[in-house]
Parts: sequence; C-alpha cells; structure tokens
Amino acid sequence: MIATLLVIFIVGYMLIASEHVLHVNKATFALIMCGLLWAIYAVCSHDPNITHEMVVALGDTCEIVVFLIGAMTIVELIDRYGGFHMMVEKIHASNKRKLMWILAVVAFFLSAVLDNMTTTIIMVMMLRRMLTDQKERWIFACVIVLAANAGGAWSPIGDITTIMLWMKNYVSSVDLIVNLLVPSLFSVIVPVLIATYMIPATAVEPLNENDERKGYRLYEHHPKLSILILVCGVCGLLFVPVFKATTHLAPYMGILLSLGALWLLTELLVRHYHLDGKIEGRVSQVIGRIDMPTILFFLGILMAVAALSQAGILGELAAWLNETFHNVYIINGIIGILSSIVDNVPLVAACMEMYPVANDAMIAASADPAYTALFIEDGLFWHLLTFCAGVGGSMLIIGSAAGVVAMGIEKIPFMWYVKRITLLAFSGYLAGMAIIWFEDMFLHL
Repeated sequence: MIATLLVIFIVGYMLIASEHVLHVNKATFALIMCGLLWAIYAVCSHDPNITHEMVVALGDTCEIVVFLIGAMTIVELIDRYGGFHMMVEKIHASNKRKLMWILAVVAFFLSAVLDNMTTTIIMVMMLRRMLTDQKERWIFACVIVLAANAGGAWSPIGDITTIMLWMKNYVSSVDLIVNLLVPSLFSVIVPVLIATYMIPATAVEPLNENDERKGYRLYEHHPKLSILILVCGVCGLLFVPVFKATTHLAPYMGILLSLGALWLLTELLVRHYHLDGKIEGRVSQVIGRIDMPTILFFLGILMAVAALSQAGILGELAAWLNETFHNVYIINGIIGILSSIVDNVPLVAACMEMYPVANDAMIAASADPAYTALFIEDGLFWHLLTFCAGVGGSMLIIGSAAGVVAMGIEKIPFMWYVKRITLLAFSGYLAGMAIIWFEDMFLHL
C-alpha cells in the first residue's frame, strides 16, 4: 500500500509541476490525486476510523480554504473599485533603476497584506503601463516575484504557507514579524542590488493610458470611492490577526466578519452612486471572479498530504531527516530548494504533519532536549520553514504561484529565468538564512 501511495503522489506531483507544459490546470491533478490516495488507503488499511479521520482532515483544510475565499474576494473587490489604480498614479521615479527599487519595496510590503500571488498580478499589470521594452519588463517582473515571495514570508497573511502555519498555531503573528522581517528584507535587497545593473539608468517612460478595466474608469470619476474601498479592504485584512489575538478564534472567522462588513458597505455604495451596470460592484458579483481553480488546488493538495500523514509515511520521513541530518538549517535549506521545484504548499503541509509542535513534556522526554526545543511554537524550526518555503520558491519561476503568474502574463521563458535570475534569488536566499542564524546566535530572537 505504501509504495502505491507514494507512486500516485509522485506522479501527481510531476503532473502538477508540468501545468505550464501540459496546459491542464493543476487543480485537476490535485483533486484526482486526493481522491485516489484516500480511496486506496481506505481499501487497503481497513481502518475503522477512516471516515472520522477524513472529516477531521477536511475540517482543518476547509479552515484555510474559507480564509482564502474571503481574502481573495476582498482583494478582487479592491481592484474592481480601482483601488490599485491609485498606486500606479502615485509611483514616480527619475530613472528605471530607482523605479525598480520602488516597485520592489511596494511589492515587498504589499504582499504582506494581500498575498504574493495577488501582489504579483497587480504589480506586473502595472508594468505594462510603465515599460514598453519586453526584456526590461521581464527583469522587473522577476524582481517583483522575488520581492513578493519575500514579503509574504514575514507576514501571517502574506502567503498560503504562512497562513497555514499561523492558523494552526505553529507561529504567532508578532514573533513571525520580529524574527523574519529583516531576513526577508535582506533576501530582496541582495538580488535587487545586482539586478539594477541589468538595466540602464535611463528616464522612465510616460504611462500608457490604454487600460479599459472597469475599476480604472471608476477611479477617474469617483477617486474618493476607490480610496475608501482600498482603505477599508486593507483594514479588513489587517483586522484578522487582531481578531485572532483578541478572541482566540480561527482566522477564517475574522476574514468572514471583514468580508461581511465590506459587503454591507458596497451594497450601500452601489445604491447611493447608482453603480449597477457600470462596475458590478456588489460582492455577489465580484465573488464569481475569484480564482476558484486555485482554491480547489489547495483543497486537493492539502487533503492528499493528509492521506499520506494518515498512512504514516510522513512520520517515517521526519524520523529519517532527523537521524540523517539532525540540523534544522540543513533540513529547511533542503525544503527551500525543493520548493523551487515543487509547490511549497504541500511541502509545508507535509512538515506540519511530520513534526508536531513540541511542548515541555516532549522536551523533557527527548534524548536531545535542545534539538526538540527548536520545534516549540515560534521555535527556530518553524521560522526557518516559513522563510525557506516562501523565499526558496523564487529560485525557479515555476517554484511559486507568483512566479507562475508572472510567467503567464509576460510569457517569461523558463530557461531565461534560470540563466539570469536563479543565482540572484539564491544569493538572497542565503543572505536571509545567514541573518536568521545571526539573530538566533547573537540576538537570541
């Protein structure tokens, strides 16, 4: 049974990673893989509690899925009302090298609030209004991917992997920010410093005004309305960590509360400004435009990983890694490199199943208490995992959702990225890990 499960998972993984080659959405393979793994485990294991175990796994997974649906709807609503258009109008730089730094900083901090994939979509679409040369846009787009992935690593709501770890109390919001903000920042500064020499220091071109998106037209006529929805949407997202810390309820309940408040606000605005038929600004209209294939991919892949965990495969893998390397930097360094080849979501999900959060009793009973203590909540292992899985995906363009999105919008060739960007991303990856080591050794964060 174990061999069969592993073969199905590996084949499924390969098909998911080949999405851009096969032109078949990765959610297709994730859902098929999920169904096959649970079916084979049910038939071969004869586990009488399989139904209960599957319901528990589904409940854990759906917490993340519901959170994503709420967050993605809020982001889509901001774009529909032209909130992101305002950002394009406010960005000014005297030359293209300074523009690169500005866009990298904006992407870094914006992804901490939205998420790395959404930030990349917004920022790369901005590039089309700023730059006409395709090769220059490719370099800028790749820098945005690096910055967005790094920005998502230090925020509890910045990346699906950090959301997963934060929602399940492997990390807390304040400690995550304190420990990973500076390493993540260095993982951007180093490659961007190199990338600025890949473009000329020429003047920035005038903005291309040929953008017919509804939200952009709304901003021209009702700029205050666009700003209102942008501010309320961002505040709604930032409210979620505060809600979790205050009530100790799951974050998905906070995002639902924020979405409900925005829903009420937009209903009132649509009636007051008579926006029906102009921008379709109701949440009930916007929600149909969120990326449901991505939602279903997360559902399928997380449930597939849960099946491997239930079969005991991930526990054995964790034991092998501990015995072979017994070093959290090496283990997470490998995971980070793997995340550039395969999606970081199942990798992090697997680690969460492989390594339980250590408590005082586990540390006391361990043969190596100092090593086990690294796995406590907000321990070094979990901060390293968050950083490595998020930033490591930048080493290949297919290693992150942000990279795949940029690749699709700008048609960036895979080998072009490998030749020009991979080493830049790797330099930032090593710089960030070095900062984490320094913080742990000398600052004891």
